[in-house]
Amino acid sequence: MEKRYDVWVAGAGYAGAVAARALAEKGKRILVLERRDHIGGNAYDCLDEAGVLIHQYGPHIFHTNDKKAFEFLSRFTQWRRYQHRVIANLPRDNPEAVPAGKKTDGRFFFPVPFNLDSLKNAFGEAEGKRLGQKLLDAYPAHGQVTILELRQNPDPEISAIADYVYEHVFVHYTMKQWGQTPEEIDPATTARVPVRLSRDDRYFQDAYQGMPAQGYTKMFERMLDHPNIEVRLNTDARPALKEFQGPIIYTGQVDELFDYQYGPLPYRTLDFQFETLPQDVFQSHGTVNYTVDQDYTRITEFKHLTGQKLPGVTTIVKEYSRPYTGAEGETPYYAIINPENNALYAKYKAEADKKPQLHLLGRLAEYKYYNMDAIAARALDLAERL
Repeated sequence: MEKRYDVWVAGAGYAGAVAARALAEKGKRILVLERRDHIGGNAYDCLDEAGVLIHQYGPHIFHTNDKKAFEFLSRFTQWRRYQHRVIANLPRDNPEAVPAGKKTDGRFFFPVPFNLDSLKNAFGEAEGKRLGQKLLDAYPAHGQVTILELRQNPDPEISAIADYVYEHVFVHYTMKQWGQTPEEIDPATTARVPVRLSRDDRYFQDAYQGMPAQGYTKMFERMLDHPNIEVRLNTDARPALKEFQGPIIYTGQVDELFDYQYGPLPYRTLDFQFETLPQDVFQSHGTVNYTVDQDYTRITEFKHLTGQKLPGVTTIVKEYSRPYTGAEGETPYYAIINPENNALYAKYKAEADKKPQLHLLGRLAEYKYYNMDAIAARALDLAERL
């Protein structure tokens, strides 16, 4: 096997697939070993029993300012123009602020990130407009301001907006997502929460935004379709890695790779509750965040994302966040970044550094949060170095 392949890649998600293709095009013979029964990693999508195209591991929205990464991926897919918009759904704490003609069922909605329209939805048309003008007058050259900046403003009404956003957008949602109390939440993270000084309700403002026109899985199929690439599914790479003395790109959990010798790295995992409904549309937006109440963090309706035309049926998914335990079937989604966990990761990184042919790449291997475009860019850079 050593003679047949120049590089082994553990994992067929963004990190592994992009690196494999880039190296294959340089004439390298690549063996990709994937533990799951499919390619695409957590971006994998498929048709459910009702024929709805779903994202099996939660919604993935592509956006980037990295032209190189965008152009590389664009070789393997056409794009559906899609601008992701998110709204918060929460109980109204001030019924008198309900504007005429708006919902009166005790709940209301506003765009996330919080913007000038959010102010009107939260406080009513007149009061929201007045507060919005105050913000525009106070920060005439700003596209957005942070909670910290608002709290430091001497005007009590402006500083109160920061408190409102913290309470209704950030703190309860973060507690659900990360399992933290308000006291445990990093103040520096809170300080960076933005308020947009415009009516721009796009969740992302990157130059390139869209969804693969035929889905992520089709994009990965084309990416891995190269005579120099062999993919083996249902294959745990760890035992096989001991056989190979050449370059290895490893995209899995680094603590698992080294048999948890320093203890497991903490993660958050997600439970997904999929529901197929006999109706055309369930909600107005692709994603609705439940920032204050409900046990789940958000509901995503996939047909908004994919543009799929399928009358009379739709599929949604509710997301529940909890600690990752390592139990069978669990997926580690988010590294819990803090000094203690970073120090633990450094021990595993030191072990990896003892193996010059071993290259750690991706969220799990590097114990970091990466967007899809960022990990694609890192994979291209690693391929260049190799």
